[in-house]
Amino acid sequence: MGKVTGFLEHERLEEGYQPVQVRLKNWQEFVIGLNAEQARIQGARCMDCGTPFCNNGCPVNNIIPDFNDLVYRDDWRAAIDVLHQTNNFPEFTGRVCPAPCEAACTLNVNDDPVGIKSIEHAIIDRAWAEGWVKPQPAAVKTGKTVAVVGSGPAGLAAAQQLARAGHAVTLFEKNGRIGGLLRYGIPDFKMEKSHIDRRVEQMKAEGVVFRTGVLVGAVPKESKVTNDAKETIGAEQLKAEFDAVLLTGGAEISRDLPVPGRELDGVHFAMEFLPQQNKVVAGDKLKGQISAAGKHVIVIGGGDTGSDCVGTSNRHGAASVTQFELMPMPPEHEDGPLTWPYWPYKLRTSSSHEEGCERTFAIATKAFVGTGSGKGGKLGGLKTVQVQWQGGKMTEVPGTEKEWKADLVLLAMGFVAPVAGVLEAFGVDKDARGNARAATDGPGCYQTSVERVFAAGDMRRGQSLVVWAIREGRQAARAVDEFLMGASSLPR
Repeated sequence: MGKVTGFLEHERLEEGYQPVQVRLKNWQEFVIGLNAEQARIQGARCMDCGTPFCNNGCPVNNIIPDFNDLVYRDDWRAAIDVLHQTNNFPEFTGRVCPAPCEAACTLNVNDDPVGIKSIEHAIIDRAWAEGWVKPQPAAVKTGKTVAVVGSGPAGLAAAQQLARAGHAVTLFEKNGRIGGLLRYGIPDFKMEKSHIDRRVEQMKAEGVVFRTGVLVGAVPKESKVTNDAKETIGAEQLKAEFDAVLLTGGAEISRDLPVPGRELDGVHFAMEFLPQQNKVVAGDKLKGQISAAGKHVIVIGGGDTGSDCVGTSNRHGAASVTQFELMPMPPEHEDGPLTWPYWPYKLRTSSSHEEGCERTFAIATKAFVGTGSGKGGKLGGLKTVQVQWQGGKMTEVPGTEKEWKADLVLLAMGFVAPVAGVLEAFGVDKDARGNARAATDGPGCYQTSVERVFAAGDMRRGQSLVVWAIREGRQAARAVDEFLMGASSLPR
């Protein structure tokens, strides 16, 4: 694949970034992708390794050696065809996927892996620029109807596949715009929402009907989940109107931190903070937007959502940004021979961290403190203690108590479950974590305990990656098609 000696002749080339002082002034993407020649050289590094572990490392099983080779040979038109065979939306994954394929690259055992993600990014951006991405409406309609509930990556992938199989697909979204957590959870500086909009137009041309502002089931009144619904549809009505229903909502219930002072004004979930900014960028007018401007911000949680809060706070003009992580600081470099081809444990520094952020590891928050009491109180700071891990158990380190100044605290500690009201409305069985119970293989895969109701994505597997959502959406589409027609030609 690629050039036989390419991995010996060429080094890995990373995508570039605009300077920090430039990118902090706007909400636009700032990654500088590889040009055609750079991508060709990167493709040349792909080894003829016999067993392409990258395929298995990729949740959608992208045919990576093939499109690397095609880019090396300057056949970009064929490269996008190969990429689209397994991935409906490579412009999403080419921007926000952490690239487990690169962790599994054979070169990664003792060298820098092939820049697979950057090549994917280059292929799809060129495909859109050249006009190669076109609607693919079904030649024959089946007369079957399918409702897809939730317009995140799982719902979008499933809806597109089902429409291309000839079914009449209606996709329901409770918010005002299509995209789910792609739209409202990922900042525009990581992925501009025009990428979603043009896929929506493609899917409309393929026959998908989009209904926004429609809540299926119910969301508890106390929920902090984004919800712009102007209309509610019951589960029974949906089952009566459609031949099959596929539930593809996200894992939107945030993990809370129930310590003293949690009710103080200034302590918010990340998913209260991030969707507001995305709506403002989209042109919406909001009252009382949560702003980090001029504030001392502490982000609790060291994952991608926490990183997004850091980048957003810096763009607001925060006085300072600090990120807490409960776990110890990982090593700067992984033990490649020990972990390959699996996802390595190592310190990961995002572009948002590089824009300005103090990171503190092995720290636990004991209480929020402020002025006043109850819901009328204002946050002024928080109390912490350092922790240590021994035998898988966490203990506090005596004498390490500390009080931090904080005007805004953002809780970004992950997500525990999908919105209960939706699953309860359909009466589907749930697993121990509150997700829809449905198997992913064997007869009746992706089917819930309720006849004709299927589930996929975070609503079934729990909090996960965009690429896993796309995989599950595609596989669930095949399962629904097979259920309706007795057989399916859709790829699994």
